[in-house]
Amino acid sequence: MSEPRDEMLHHEYDGIREFDNPPPPWIMWTLYGSIVFAIGYWGYYHTFPVGRLPRDNYTLEVARAAEAQLARMSGQEVTDEALLLAAQVPSRVEGGHAIFTQFCVPCHLEDASGSVGPNLTDAYWLHGAGPMQIRNTVQHGVPEKGMVAWLPQLGPERVDQVVTYVLTLREKNLPGKAPQGVLVEIPSASSAASSAATPAAATASSP
Repeated sequence: MSEPRDEMLHHEYDGIREFDNPPPPWIMWTLYGSIVFAIGYWGYYHTFPVGRLPRDNYTLEVARAAEAQLARMSGQEVTDEALLLAAQVPSRVEGGHAIFTQFCVPCHLEDASGSVGPNLTDAYWLHGAGPMQIRNTVQHGVPEKGMVAWLPQLGPERVDQVVTYVLTLREKNLPGKAPQGVLVEIPSASSAASSAATPAAATASSP
């Protein structure tokens, strides 16, 4: 460890002068180590697809819990809770997105901001924003508005998939077609996921 040289600097500020003594080596090694760690951390978690941040771990655990709960509910009647659970599983949402892209884009656009059909990302809904209400609309259509019933063409499983995707759009509020219908207060995605992924909540609401 180097000894202080007690060498006075030439500059003075507000009557204060200081010694030109180098910091101890352990401080410098701490600084260098922190820089190396920060670069490694940034690369591992933010630059390369290697590490998962706590937020990503939480999303993954929610998806696993939702998938497990859906497996326990298999064979039961479809409910709001079941559709909300499915909307927390990325593979199911991706499947619904593919169906939406194939069949729904002409009326709702790729980003679901609305064209012939309404904007599916805002807080205004014509026929209800609840999961089962959306499912009913997709299944049976709205003939007087030009929306066909998709159940005969898609079948119940694919209808449920596209509904899970639509549920993930409800809080995006993208600019697009002017609001239509009634303003609906929708619970945040995180609170809906927490309540729906709780086995007790899902069991209590199951028939």
